[in-house]
Amino acid sequence: MSVVAPSPSVATSNLAAATQPRGDDDLRKVAEGFEAIFIRKILETARAADFGGEDVFGGQALETFTAMRDEYVADIVSGTGAFGFAASIKRHLAARLPGPSSSTDEG
Repeated sequence: MSVVAPSPSVATSNLAAATQPRGDDDLRKVAEGFEAIFIRKILETARAADFGGEDVFGGQALETFTAMRDEYVADIVSGTGAFGFAASIKRHLAARLPGPSSSTDEG
């Protein structure tokens, strides 16, 4: 008896099916995650601006605290939908997914 391995295309399609969001809630979480990443990058870029002033309270501890605070703020903002990126991302992802989860609602 010989063992037959699945073809690469079958394995790829199974992997794609396993990693796709299953429902509207999963799609919303993915979209909010992308929005949070984008907001973190905006905050990081804004903080990288140097206006020539001397940083009195600088140091590794402050940098760590600032990064943690920015992550927290980005997660909160993405969950509220204040920027609207998550809703837009969700619409674009839903349009590319097969099946009933292809809704276009804003929430």
